[in-house]
Amino acid sequence: MKNKRIVWMLTAGLTFGMLTGCGGEEKKTYDQACADLAQGSYDYALQGYQSSITAGYKTAEAYRGAGIANIHLGNYQDAIDSLTNGLNDEKAGKALKKDMLAYRATAELKSGLNDAAMADCQTLAESYSMDAETYYLTGCVALAMDSYDEASSNFTEAYGEDATYDRAIQIYEAYLEKDMEADGTRYLEAALTKTADNAQDHCDRGRVYYYMSDYDNAQKELQEAADDGNTEAVLLQGMVYMEQKDTASARKKFEEYVSRAEDSARGFNGLALCDIEDGDYDSALSNISSALTFAEGEELKSLLFNEMTVYEKKLDFATAKQKAEEYLELYPDDKTMKKELAFLKTRVTGQNENSGAETTAGDTAADSSTADNTNTNSSEEQ
Repeated sequence: MKNKRIVWMLTAGLTFGMLTGCGGEEKKTYDQACADLAQGSYDYALQGYQSSITAGYKTAEAYRGAGIANIHLGNYQDAIDSLTNGLNDEKAGKALKKDMLAYRATAELKSGLNDAAMADCQTLAESYSMDAETYYLTGCVALAMDSYDEASSNFTEAYGEDATYDRAIQIYEAYLEKDMEADGTRYLEAALTKTADNAQDHCDRGRVYYYMSDYDNAQKELQEAADDGNTEAVLLQGMVYMEQKDTASARKKFEEYVSRAEDSARGFNGLALCDIEDGDYDSALSNISSALTFAEGEELKSLLFNEMTVYEKKLDFATAKQKAEEYLELYPDDKTMKKELAFLKTRVTGQNENSGAETTAGDTAADSSTADNTNTNSSEEQ
């Protein structure tokens, strides 16, 4: 299984279609919230939707938007509350209710409320037409409940409805999280039976090979995509080199991505990961600082997690603890960071009690970080 201790910002997650539709200042506020949500500016989106709710403008849609923003911000109970209010709004139509049920189930799943999530999935199956997204979601909930046959059945339906590279990777990642990589690999293998028709196809195939640890074929596909102008492929090439422990080649690809991509945050994050691997923690912090200038949403979350990790590796446990606390103010439901904070508190206490034990405690901290930091979300997930 791949080591996902350091957070990558390339993940395939639960995504549902944006329902849009929006006079006057109230309309402008709502429209801007929709734009912010689409762009990943979740804090601004949440503020806009809350203003719309207060003003009584498109309240059902605004509750939905607030729920989605809260999911991305890691505020899962707030998301559940917003989506429940939206579902109870008498102006919510059937399509909107289906969408909100799916998002509420997603928030419940992320909160560990698996029974509630499955209840919403059952409502979706009984009252609405199922599609690839809802089959996939139900499969994820069933997998979380260790209902493996039900999960397999729903994933099969999901891929049958949407036999794309992205869907195959989503299902693979769901199984990977349960240490059932072999069950997910068959979807990757199925995806590779398709013929690549364009640069994006080559990029997606490269991504599949990356997950299968077939790095030679991954680089071959990704180079074809990159030669045809696909910048995402350049980022993925850097990731492949990182898996091969070739930080020099990875660094070149991340630098190329930074120079070519409109959103360079992921490239700077990649450079920071090279620095971490090479033990140049000051440079890592500099690259993370550069990335934070551009980052929003899941990218911001990933970078803040990595920033804490760097301070931990520097054996600066007091700053790492501060960063962990600041992170949890933004993402209070992140279980991995909660574990990190508990660990860091013991290290800070130990330093205060016996400063002479810092070096030994620090070596232990770096090893524990390697074992515990398994947050992926990416890809978010984040």
